[in-house]
Formats: sequence, structure tokens, C-alpha cells
Amino acid sequence: MPESVTPRSQTEPPPGFGISALQARSIAARQPAVQRARAEHPELEGTVSIPTFGGDAGTFEVLFYTPGEASQYGSDIRVEVVVSGLTGDVFEVWTGPQAGTPLARGEEPSVGRSLNAPYFWLPLAAIFLAAFFDPRRPLRLLHLDLVVLLAFGLSHLYFNQGRVDVSMPLVYPLLAYLVVRMLLAGFRPRERSERLVPRLPVRWMAIGLVLLVAFRVGLNLADSNVIDVGYASVVGADRIVHGDELYVSNDVHGDTYGPVNYLAYVPFELLFPWEGAWDSVPAAHAAAITFDLLTIVGLMLLGTTLRPGRRGRQLGLALAFAWAAYPFSLLALQENTNDLMVAAFVVLALAALRSPPGRGVLLGLAGAAKFAPLALAPLLARGTGDGRARPALAFALACTAVCVAVTVPFIPDGGLSELYDTTIGFQLGRVSPFSLWALYPSLGWIQTALKLGAAALAVVVAFVPRKRDARQVVALAAAVLIAVQLPAAHWFYFYLAWTAPLVLAAIMSGYRDPNGDERVAVDGWSRTAAPPD
Repeated sequence: MPESVTPRSQTEPPPGFGISALQARSIAARQPAVQRARAEHPELEGTVSIPTFGGDAGTFEVLFYTPGEASQYGSDIRVEVVVSGLTGDVFEVWTGPQAGTPLARGEEPSVGRSLNAPYFWLPLAAIFLAAFFDPRRPLRLLHLDLVVLLAFGLSHLYFNQGRVDVSMPLVYPLLAYLVVRMLLAGFRPRERSERLVPRLPVRWMAIGLVLLVAFRVGLNLADSNVIDVGYASVVGADRIVHGDELYVSNDVHGDTYGPVNYLAYVPFELLFPWEGAWDSVPAAHAAAITFDLLTIVGLMLLGTTLRPGRRGRQLGLALAFAWAAYPFSLLALQENTNDLMVAAFVVLALAALRSPPGRGVLLGLAGAAKFAPLALAPLLARGTGDGRARPALAFALACTAVCVAVTVPFIPDGGLSELYDTTIGFQLGRVSPFSLWALYPSLGWIQTALKLGAAALAVVVAFVPRKRDARQVVALAAAVLIAVQLPAAHWFYFYLAWTAPLVLAAIMSGYRDPNGDERVAVDGWSRTAAPPD
């Protein structure tokens, strides 16, 4: 279902309206903002539509745009005027990044809904930080890392106020810090002889995790929204269930994701069938909750991959706790977005690091859902191995087999070219005010340099460092995913769900309790060494 539809007649009022689309366009054209835009762009054209979701009932949306030219905000839309379909009164006039992009206006309901309330957001942030805060070492690096992950909240605060011009520039220094931090952890790892969790007993952390998960699920069911990506995923699953073609040339672009994205929603669509309207969409809620829980399980498994035995289980518990307390992982859940699926598959792929075919299958699922995770293929092909061809070949065959198996049945009548145009082609050509490059096109040369750098990094990490452990692989995976996001034409806070679990795993696995038990080898067996005095 599109977010707006074109009136059937330009000269006759639609049912229930008092004026026609042509009259609405004439009223909008007299607005000072439109006249200024026309003076600057004589070729300005206008189009009239009726909103079907997220707009006021009984209104016309009149968009004025310059054909074939992208504005400084990454879109050719210059002015949007909202006109009452009954009286012809002008309700709203939007220019700049807000024109044609309601998400950039800071309007209610805001992204995240009740999560944005200080009495929810601030306690979660405090729990996220306090559990790992060591008052005896206030300057330890872990504190800074966690503060940086939370600092995206400042950008999000401006976003909720409709200040895209401030919120987007604030994102990039934080992403830059994280990518540098992950590169250092990947190329020059350092182990710190400190307790990861200074004060909180393991049992309390386990109880806290259960309470946090219950809170997340409860808040999702009580007050959450289904954003367009979650809605499109359910509609795609419905098309698969009913045997309709998945990829078709259209103006809605709900089919822009890989086939796994829609296949993964099929079980939930069968349980909670789509009713043909953009309502509460219960299938999207069920899917998002499931992917969130899978991410938590994956983090607990990843802990055992990074550390053996009891230490690994404790690390996994700490990672799951941190994810459950992190406000931006909950933000993705509150909007029931499909980005939690990417988080789950990527985390599980890294948890399966010891199995080349296993990590190949899981990365193939992630890549066949939202494409960008395929940048991790060179890194995971090598894994922690010594460069032998056999494990890399097993990974490559498994990853390729998954991608081919899930794609071939859904190739549209137009062939691979139509499939590319509706998915990757659309993503590469989309326009959005949510990036530094859209707000400031003069920085395009930096964007190009970052694209080349991301591509180079994705290849280099397959060979360097020659010797690496699981923690280094996780850190480099985080660095690659962040590097891919830096030059993206569209960046949003949901993408933190892709990288935050890997960043947490990379930084937290570098801490080892100096007083904990160590497993040491003795004549082929193992025993527990007594802690030092």
C-alpha cells in the first residue's frame, strides 16, 4: 500500500472532499515559499496526492519539485504544501529536508514513541553504563566506549525536534570513533586485567536480563509502531504465501530487500495474517520480538566463542545484558524494523566462527536479507584460520548456495536486471535527507573516498592480520560494517542494531578478571589453577 495516492480526477473533488486536486494545486502555488522556489527554479513543477498513511484525513499533499535535479537535501522536492480537502485552507508548508520527508519533521508520534520519554530512556542508559562502571578506574577505556554508544542519543534528541541539520552531523564523529576503535581492537588487540563487571554479581545480572527482556517485550506490545520497512516485510511475506510475484516494477519500493527478508516473515504472517491495511500489523511485532530474542541468544553463544567455559558463559550473559539495556537496540524493536533480523544473523554467524559452512550459511542469510552484510564475506571466509583454501572454500560454497537458493525462485519476469533495479539499484539511487552527504553535497569527494576505503578494508581484513583470534575477527567485522555505513546515502539509528552487538563483543571480550579461575593444560588434561594471592 502506498503512503499516498493520486486523485482519479484533477478537476472533480474526490468523494468526501470539497475542492478538486487542481484547485488545491492552485492554492498551494500562491504560498510565498512556493513563489520563492519558483523564482529560483523556473522549471518547478507540482504534483497532487492524497495521503493514505501518516497524514491528515481529507487533505491534499502538493509537492513542488525540479525535474531531474537533486536538491541540496538529496531530493528534487523543494516545497510541500498540505491543503484541506474540504475548505482549501493551508495547514502546513514544508521546505528543505522536511519537504517530502515526514520522518524529518519531528512530528508525533515520534520514532520510538514512549521510549523517548526521559523516564524510560535515561534509566536504560544508566543501567547500560552503571553495570560496567568501575569507580576505582573512572578513566578506563570501556567507560568511554559505552558513553560513545550512548552519545547517539544527543543526535536522536535533535532528530525528534525536526533538526536534521544538527542531528545528522552529530552522528559521524561517533561513527568515526567506533570504526577507529574497532580497527585498533582488530589489528592491535590489548587484553586488560580487569573485571568486566566490577560490582554486579552474575546472578543479579541474569535476573536483570530477564527483567529487561520482559520490559522490552511489554513496551513493544503496549506502545510501539510498525514503520514502513516492517510493514513492507509483512506484505512481501503475504505475497509469497499467496503465490504473487515478489519483485515488481512499482513506485512503492516495498520490494527493495533481499528474498530472505520476506521469507523470514512468512511464519509470522501465517500466524497473524495481514488484513490488507497498514494497521497494527501484529506479524511485524511478532517478527521483531523473535529477532530480538535471537540476537540475545546469539550474544550468549558468541560469548562462549570468545572465551572458553564459565568465562565464556559470563561474557555472553554480559553481552546479552548490555544489548537488552542499550536504548538504540530497543528503538529498533519499538519501530518493529527488520534491522533486528540482520543483527541476529550476523551475531549468530560470528558465534559459529569455528564452523566455515555454518558461518557461511548464516552470513548468506544476512546478506540475502539486506545485502550490506555481504561486505563481511572476505573476512569470514578467512575466519581465524591460517589461510588454508579448504575452510574458505567451504564458507564460500555455503554462503553462495544460500544466496542462490533463496534468490532463484523469486527472479521476476524482467530477469536479474529488474531484480537489481528494484533492490540494490534502488538502494544505491535513493535520495534521503538522512546523511551528511545529502545535507552537504559539496562533501561528495569525502563520500567517494569513504566508499573506496570501505571496499578496500573489506578486502584487506581477509589477509591482515595473518594471525588473528575470534575477538579480532569480531572487531574487524564491526569496523567493516561501520565503514560501509559511513558513506551511505541514507543512515538511520536502526543501523546501530547491526553494529552495536559486535562493538560490545569486541570491547568487552578484552577484559579478563585477574582473580578468576584459569584453565591450564597438564599432560593433556586440564585443571583449575588457584587464583593468585
